[in-house]
Amino acid sequence: MQKLIEVVQKAGRNCVAIGHFNIADLVLLKGVFEAARELKVPVMVGASEGERQFAGTRLLAAAVRSLREEFDYPIFLNADHTHSLASATEAVKAGFDAVVFDLSALPLEENAQSTKQAVEALKSMNPAVVVEGEIGDIGSGSEIHADGPTPDRALSTPEEARQFVTETKVDTLAPAVGNSHGMRKSMVTGKERKHLALERIREIKAATGVPLTLHGGSGTADEDLKGAIRAGINIIHINTELRLAWKQGLEAGLAQRADEVVPYKILPSAVAAVHDVVSARLRLFGGQN
Repeated sequence: MQKLIEVVQKAGRNCVAIGHFNIADLVLLKGVFEAARELKVPVMVGASEGERQFAGTRLLAAAVRSLREEFDYPIFLNADHTHSLASATEAVKAGFDAVVFDLSALPLEENAQSTKQAVEALKSMNPAVVVEGEIGDIGSGSEIHADGPTPDRALSTPEEARQFVTETKVDTLAPAVGNSHGMRKSMVTGKERKHLALERIREIKAATGVPLTLHGGSGTADEDLKGAIRAGINIIHINTELRLAWKQGLEAGLAQRADEVVPYKILPSAVAAVHDVVSARLRLFGGQN
C-alpha cells in the first residue's frame, strides 16, 4: 500500500483533495469509512488531543489499523492539532500516520524552531510519518459559534510560508487563507458561507512547493473549496459538519425509537447522517473521479 505522503502527492497531481474527517468514537469512524469505501477513494481520519484523550490514542490507532488490514484500504490516521512533542511522540508510537504539530499561536520564529525539532524527533522514530506545521490564525474550536462580527484575521504570507517550510522541513503546511475553525449559527442554516483567499493559496503554493492543508473547512462555500483545490490545497479538514450530523442523527435515532435501549439499534441513524456528509464532501473534493 502507498505511503500517506505518496497518496497526498498523487492527489495534487490529479487536482483532487484528500478528505480529512475527525473522529472520537466508532460511529464517526464507521460513517467516514463506509462513505470512502463506496467512492473508492483514500481518506484521512483525525483525532485532536481532546479527541484522543476521550477515545484513547492506542485504541484509535488499533481501530484504524484493523480497518486498513481487513479491507486492504488506504485509510490513514492523523494526530490533529498536537501542541507538544510529548503528545506527538505518543501518537507516533501508537502508530499514527501523521501529526499536525500546531504551535501557530507562537511568533513565527518560535513556531519554526520548535516545529523543526519536532520534525527531526518524529522522523527519527518513523521516517514515513507525515509531519504538518501550521502558521497564522484560524481561530479555535470546531464548534457552533454565535453570529456576530467576523474576526479580522491576517492571512499567511508567501514569505512566511517559504521561510517556515525551509527552516522546518515539514511535509505539509497549513496556512491561514481565510479559513476558520467551527461554524457560525448562520452557516448551520445555510444563510452564510465561509470564503477563501484563493489567490493567496496560489502564492503560498508557488512559494513553498509542498502539499497544503485547509483546516476549518466546515461551512465553506462549495465553489471556494473547489477553487482552493485548483489553487493548490491537497488536504481538507471537515469536523464541525460531522459533529453536527452526529448529533442530529443521534437525536433522530432516539426519536424514532423512543422506547429502545439497545445502542446498536439506535446508533445507525447517526452513522448514516455522518456517512451522508462525508460522501457529499468527498464527491466535491474529487471523489467522483
